[in-house]
Amino acid sequence: MTARRSRILVLEPWYGGSHAAWADGLAAHSRHDITLVTLEASFWRWRMRGSALTLARLVADVAAREGPPDLVVVSDFTDLAAFAGYTRRTLAGVPIALYLHENQLVHPPSRTGEADELYATINWTSLVAADAVFCNSAFHRNALLGALPGFLGLAPDHALLDEVAGVAAKTSVLPVGFELDDLLAGGRTDGRGRGAGGKDVGSGGAAPLIVWNQRWDHDKDPEALFRVLRALARDGVAFRFALAGENRRHDPQEFDAVVQALGARVEHVGWLARPEYVDLLLRSDVVVSTARHEFFGIAAVEAMAAGVVPLLPDRLSYPELVPSVFHPACLYPARLYDHLHAVLTDLAGARTKVEGLRASMGRFAWPAVIRAYDDAFDSVIERDRRPAPDRPGS
Repeated sequence: MTARRSRILVLEPWYGGSHAAWADGLAAHSRHDITLVTLEASFWRWRMRGSALTLARLVADVAAREGPPDLVVVSDFTDLAAFAGYTRRTLAGVPIALYLHENQLVHPPSRTGEADELYATINWTSLVAADAVFCNSAFHRNALLGALPGFLGLAPDHALLDEVAGVAAKTSVLPVGFELDDLLAGGRTDGRGRGAGGKDVGSGGAAPLIVWNQRWDHDKDPEALFRVLRALARDGVAFRFALAGENRRHDPQEFDAVVQALGARVEHVGWLARPEYVDLLLRSDVVVSTARHEFFGIAAVEAMAAGVVPLLPDRLSYPELVPSVFHPACLYPARLYDHLHAVLTDLAGARTKVEGLRASMGRFAWPAVIRAYDDAFDSVIERDRRPAPDRPGS
């Protein structure tokens, strides 16, 4: 396939956090001419229900100014089927691809247990309407396709199960790209173990620093980690704790409770801008995930790229992120207390077991993944340009 420069619109209705970083990185590194069309990262439910019409208007403005694109790539918070209907004249047959950071078909219910089939249905009709579908991990693709028959089986009639095979055939994996230079090349520092108020924590005042850098949300199951941290503290194990990650919750009660319970062991609480976040990771010793749900694992990749020793569940997308040679050292099937205790009490040994892991994260840097994106986009565009086969009898 001859490499060519195409005009591509990337639509991101949730332009914030990892979604914005993905869109910006794609635009910065692609050989194609990428134009971003974005909305603010607010009101995710309304974005899924209502962003299609707003985005259609914005795309119409871009097309009027610059002409129609060769391809449109839509993020998963958009009702792609509705968007395709609104733009049937503006885009006039331009192929539309769907990029799935997440999906509501296999996302766990909210903390209240509430589930709404509307958003799963929007994902389903988007899958059918898309010319190509890209998931951010093989775990994500497999979980999505595995959930479709059960979801469609809820329909009282016209379940259209035969559509699943067509969706599977056009669904592939494009891993998230990262800007990792500052993490991979950053020098690691070993700070003196001081907690709140400058108090020394643990023997010798050099306690290992555990970092939580994920979203403050129920699907990350923070309470599972907090129970282990309380138990380690009761047993006199030396450690410090930094609580980073994005918090959009109004009532992070379990986070407030663990900060109070751990007291002087807590070194930091709250979201950090990129320079301060990088500095925190470069001086952290251990990163732990207790996630019950993870489509990719951006926080884990960033921490590993900074040289932090990871303890990750042996499930979800994590086995994809960690090369198999490091699985025994990094992935735990059960009993997090035992694994974390072993790492904290023999940090030097834990670091020896993960030598080479940090450098391996370079495979997720944008320069390493961008060709896969560009080639995949080329494939969709070229497939759309091929002449349709003659109909029988024509």
